Amino acid sequence: MPEFLTDTPWVLQIAFIVSGIVSGIIAELILVRTIHAVAKRTKSRWDDVLVAGIRRMPIVWGAAAGIWGAMLVQGIDPVIHTLLGKILTVVIIGSVTLVGMRWASGVVDEFTGRDDARLSSTTLVNNLVKMLIFTIGLFLILQNLNVEITPLLTAMGIGGLAIALALQDTLSNLFAGISIILSRQVRPNDYLKLSSGEEGFVTDVKARHTTIRTFPYRNLVVVPNSVLASSIVINYSLPVKSLWITVRVGVSYDSDLEEVERVTIEVAEKTLEALDAGKTIGDNPHVRYREFGESSIDFDILLPVNKFTDQFLIRHEFIKRLHARYNEEGIVIPFPIRTLVMEDKKAKPPITKE
Repeated sequence: MPEFLTDTPWVLQIAFIVSGIVSGIIAELILVRTIHAVAKRTKSRWDDVLVAGIRRMPIVWGAAAGIWGAMLVQGIDPVIHTLLGKILTVVIIGSVTLVGMRWASGVVDEFTGRDDARLSSTTLVNNLVKMLIFTIGLFLILQNLNVEITPLLTAMGIGGLAIALALQDTLSNLFAGISIILSRQVRPNDYLKLSSGEEGFVTDVKARHTTIRTFPYRNLVVVPNSVLASSIVINYSLPVKSLWITVRVGVSYDSDLEEVERVTIEVAEKTLEALDAGKTIGDNPHVRYREFGESSIDFDILLPVNKFTDQFLIRHEFIKRLHARYNEEGIVIPFPIRTLVMEDKKAKPPITKE
């Protein structure tokens, strides 16, 4: 080894640090980004989750390795050596914890994003998982720094009780949100209608509230989780997204009901075939006569639709086509008619005075 290097250990220390940082940058630019580009071309999402979790971490780990190598060189003050060791411990465990949080969040999204998922992919679920990983990482850091955890846990227990009393409403919404997710009765992208009248698509379940996007106006409705958990809710997406809609029609008493039924079903079938939003597999439209009305024979047309929001287009198109077809076939949709019978009272004879 050259003499000037043995006499100046700080040169080796700087060399270790610089080489570590450069190695981390090279690993980030070449290794991680190349793997990320390859992962994007694969069908599986797991490799994307793996690569996304370690992005920018090689630079941190390379710098930490360089500093650790510099610490092995003689000539460092023991106090500085101890301080740097603690800092590196925090950095390494903290970075690994961050990677674990990213991976856990990605795994949650992958498992909950499937149709048969047992949990809903929401902000609340992600935050709870990341908070758990963060807590484990924090305790590992404290343990490696020789910090007593038992007194800290005791203090946290007493402080947690005081916080729980002060944040009763917040905790009520938090546990209501957890209950909503675990029940699997309300999921993101489900179409809900609350007993209070609000309705729309669920966009997210957070710690304090659930957000609903109205249809068709796309406004955002914020519902506290405790209110949602105690409300009567109609979920139009469960157990299946398909549903039946009803269109009520009345025809003249002079109509041939067999002909009316045939024409109506034919129009309904052609309407559903023309629209991608209509006619789920195995379902066909039906006509059901309901009652003898005041001026018409009333009946319902039952139409199957794929999901709740498809009904508006199908109803719109079906009414137009049915009206045109009835006009072609001479089927009359009568106006409401009332027959008034007027009593013909004779005029009273005039009163004469004597």
